[in-house]
Amino acid sequence: MANPSQRVVRCGLLTMGLRSNTFINSVLWAASFFTNTAFVAATAKECNAMGETGDGNMNPRYIERELEMKYADGADGNPRSRGVLVRRVGLVLQVSCFTGDSTPFSFPVTPIRLVKEWPQSPPFRSEDFFRADTTDDSGFYIVPRLVYHIDEPAVASLTQYYRNNIPKGSDILDICSSWVSHYPLEFPNTMGNICATGMNSVELAFNDQLTGGFKQQDLNKDPTLPFEGSSFDVVTCVVSIDYLVEPIKVLKEVHRVLRKGGKVIISQSNRCFPSKAISMWLKMNDRQHLELINGYLQYAGGFEEPRKAFDISAKLPDNSYRDPMFIVEAIKA
Repeated sequence: MANPSQRVVRCGLLTMGLRSNTFINSVLWAASFFTNTAFVAATAKECNAMGETGDGNMNPRYIERELEMKYADGADGNPRSRGVLVRRVGLVLQVSCFTGDSTPFSFPVTPIRLVKEWPQSPPFRSEDFFRADTTDDSGFYIVPRLVYHIDEPAVASLTQYYRNNIPKGSDILDICSSWVSHYPLEFPNTMGNICATGMNSVELAFNDQLTGGFKQQDLNKDPTLPFEGSSFDVVTCVVSIDYLVEPIKVLKEVHRVLRKGGKVIISQSNRCFPSKAISMWLKMNDRQHLELINGYLQYAGGFEEPRKAFDISAKLPDNSYRDPMFIVEAIKA
């Protein structure tokens, strides 16, 4: 399987600077010199890919943003900086019964019945959570990856699902987050606090949807979420649960920080960094992944039954195959 970052750059989903290879090499070179305060975001500008909403307003399908990173020290003792250009996938505001007006995609939501009966005690073995790359995750994630790890239709389908299933005014926590959380563009204005945890502070600092800030944390080292109990209405986790070596402990923490009646939305595709995904995940198909996540939630405890699963994969006009997108959703009892 190709590295998801490389795949995205090759297919042009994310335009990284004027020449993607030049940008990637620059970031790889610069990342080893980053400091904790090494970034400034400039004003965004719209590109020419536009879509029209139901009220006649024009909104971007993409937003291009110039980011400046400061790193290390120059010969004169002053920080040096390098500007990079990234394209961020965005969607128009929901103003009618139609969604995704700026894309040609449609977004069906197909329920999937979870049927596996899990035993009373977790049947997992230690080798099930083995990963080919056993080195410290902080080293693997030290280089900022300002890319999408799923393709544009998958991103769009997830954004539309969030728009239709997260109530206005919700306080949201995005775990295993990065420079994008895939929320609709209006969420910073229509939701309560939006917070996140993730591995890379540079990526998180570029995430302009985090109105409540972020906390850098490796959940494989410490699965305890750094937030008070009953702090959030919704917790999201995007294509990342396959990297967790103690997912049940993490979901126990998700339950703790959720308010009663709050929900966790776990999304999953078939893309991953195979060296960092757990062993049993790599041996399973998409359907088995959903059953496994449901098992994690059962052993975490405190979530209503039955849990819900959906195939929310976007449909393209030519019916071509793109990255699938699946949801498992659970409500705190």
